[in-house]
Amino acid sequence: MKGALLLLFFLVGFGMVAQEHVLYDQENRKYLEDQFYVGVTYNFLRDLPVDVEQRNLSYGLQGGFIKDIPVNWDRTLGFGLGLGYAINSYYSNVRAHKLDSGIAYELLDGNTSYKRNKIETHVIEMPLQLRWRNSTPEEYKFWRIYTGMKLGYVVGNRSKFVGNSGKIGFKNPDIRNFQYGLTLNVGYNTFNIHAYYALTSLFKQGVSLPSGTPLDLQPLQIGLVFYIL
Repeated sequence: MKGALLLLFFLVGFGMVAQEHVLYDQENRKYLEDQFYVGVTYNFLRDLPVDVEQRNLSYGLQGGFIKDIPVNWDRTLGFGLGLGYAINSYYSNVRAHKLDSGIAYELLDGNTSYKRNKIETHVIEMPLQLRWRNSTPEEYKFWRIYTGMKLGYVVGNRSKFVGNSGKIGFKNPDIRNFQYGLTLNVGYNTFNIHAYYALTSLFKQGVSLPSGTPLDLQPLQIGLVFYIL
């Protein structure tokens, strides 16, 4: 009888400990990673026509929220669906002129003296990611590889020319509103490399230089992204 009672107490005690361990482990498995982000990039323009050059420092700033959706027990694999905001500047020697008949473009040569000439865009972005990381509930320093694509809608833009006698700026209707491309974020702990490869051009189809050369300029952004939580 005593042996049976001892065995019963042992089994009950073991069950309570095991239950606490399972509940604790399940609670730990509810953690999420990398839901807020900020980033800075250098913005390249690909497929530049002859005599078209980038000037000054073309840069981008971005930030937003990504919902982390783990799909396995260890939470090392998951999806990310986000919403963010980005400001991008592209400096080049392609100047836009606002005319009554539309927008005309010219190439600024070495004889033209000016300070800055750029296109600036303000973009609402939606990142879509496939996420891998080797994090744990206790480890905050880990490797991550996030790949996917990013959809963007331009909610504001501006062509701006700053010369020696003043500046001219206006909203450019030739900028493509809907943009998208491939993304890759790779890194360890705080510092992560961010790359965005646009699959659409900066300008709408049909925009060209006076020579007839299409302005099919596609952005490539390389920089750093920082994740919080």
